[in-house]
Order: sequence, then C-alpha cells, then structure tokens
Amino acid sequence: MKGKAWKFGDNISTDHIVPGRYYHLRSNMPELAKHIMEDADPDFMKKFLPGDFIVAGKNFGMGSSREHAPLALKIAGVGAVIAKSFARIFYRNAINVGLILLIANTEEIENGEEIEVNIEKGSIITKKGEIKVNPLPSFMLSILKEGGLVNYVKKYGDIVMRH
Repeated sequence: MKGKAWKFGDNISTDHIVPGRYYHLRSNMPELAKHIMEDADPDFMKKFLPGDFIVAGKNFGMGSSREHAPLALKIAGVGAVIAKSFARIFYRNAINVGLILLIANTEEIENGEEIEVNIEKGSIITKKGEIKVNPLPSFMLSILKEGGLVNYVKKYGDIVMRH
C-alpha cells in the first residue's frame, strides 16, 4: 500500500478521531467519516486522500470504547493507522471492523511524505529508509482480509483460524 503519512502526536482520543459534536451522525457513518481527525487538524479532510495513512505517537484511540471511531476511519478510506501504541479497546475494535493497525517507531516518518506499507512483510518504506514492524499474525490478516471479525464469522461460522 502507498499513500501519504499524516502525522499526529500522543494521546489522540476517540473524540479527536470522531468529534463528539457529530455523535448524532452515528447512524450515518459515511457522513460521520467526513469529519475524522477534525479536532486534531481542522484541515485534515482537505489534505487526506483514500489510502493515506494516519501516523501517531503513543496511546492512539484512548477514551471511549465506541466502535464509531475506527469504523469512521475505515469508511473514510484510511489505509492504516501506524502508531507507537494503541489503546487496547480501540485496537480490538479496529480489528473487529477491519481497520489495519501497525505498531511502529513513528519518529522517522515525516508529515505529508509518501510511504509504502507492507503488512505481510512488516515494513514501512520512508524517504529515510525502511522501518521494520512486527508483521500481523496470519489469523489477524485473515480477519482483515474479510473486512473485519463480523464478516469473518459470517463467512466461516466461527473464529477457527484458517490460513
């Protein structure tokens, strides 16, 4: 996957991802997705293109346990979220909805630069070189390939790991 990296700092909350003032749009996810990251960067959606990456520091997705935040990122077309660490419930919700998350040292990634991400190999190519990340386990790749846990279970009827 290739796209631009849009960089944010530590402790990006679910309210930064999906501002609470748009909570009334939760039943209209495509409309809600038009407002992702608005409170962290008011001009984000003017720069963002589907397939681009959100890059952050520590504790991305802290705050509420709403699935709306990772789902809105996915619907908006975020290629992946790359961060030093994720809030646990956000991480689980993201996998459930099929949003790709990668844990990496994001300090070498510059805001706005074109990067290439290979989730199977576990690498991020930047203009400064390659950043190694732990490749996602095969069962998580299977869940993501199906578009999330619900789609995986609908297709296979259970969560037995298939390769």
